[in-house]
Amino acid sequence: MDENLKQEKLKMWQDNLKKLEEQLVAVQQKKGLAAQEGDLSENAAYSMAIEDATTLRVQIEQVKKIIKELEKN
Repeated sequence: MDENLKQEKLKMWQDNLKKLEEQLVAVQQKKGLAAQEGDLSENAAYSMAIEDATTLRVQIEQVKKIIKELEKN
């Protein structure tokens, strides 16, 4: 792979990772706020925040693997 192309891809994925991590922080804050609303078993906002956080964590791990592969090659 051309070195310039590799660096562009690496930067793109690093930027993507940063955005995902920022989104995760925001979701965790929403989860905390939702938890303050009371009964968590009936709290849709809390449940949604947990699902969103899980999805973001999976995406973050996938992007980290891609970055690792790009750095290795």
